[in-house]
Amino acid sequence: MNKSNIIRNFIILDVKRRLFIEGIVRIKKCLDQLTEEQVWYKHNANVNSVGNLILHLCGNVTQYVLHGIDGQPDIRQRANEFSEKGPISHEVLIKKLDELEKKVDEALDRITADHLTEERQVQGFDENVTSILVHVTEHFSYHVGQITYYTKYILDVDTGYYAGLDLDVTGQS
Repeated sequence: MNKSNIIRNFIILDVKRRLFIEGIVRIKKCLDQLTEEQVWYKHNANVNSVGNLILHLCGNVTQYVLHGIDGQPDIRQRANEFSEKGPISHEVLIKKLDELEKKVDEALDRITADHLTEERQVQGFDENVTSILVHVTEHFSYHVGQITYYTKYILDVDTGYYAGLDLDVTGQS
């Protein structure tokens, strides 16, 4: 496998899978189960609502991928992601996630193997494109975990992310 194919596999199979197939799908699954009141509920001043976390993820990925990697204008207003009190409807939040996925998917498709070691500045940090992709993926996953935990805690439900899969398979004969 040549270098370009390895890079394409990393971006398509790993970053896109973690962000879109796992992350956004899981957020939508949680949104489908939560009421608007639950989406915007904050237990105290030191936690974020699910709605705030969704806005934050959209802002972070937009800033890091669309601006930091793809060179688009930096339009992020980070403080607004956390100060929004809602309610913003489920439909609008889902639309934001869908638009993010479309734009980021297109931006990721423009990344070449040569880009991965290029230095970029984003949110005041000097990073290379690979480290930006790692950051965005782990940051997204972290907050999806918070949204999942909240959903499970509030509703006492199994989100069913792995329904039908045997997770005890070891791969050994």
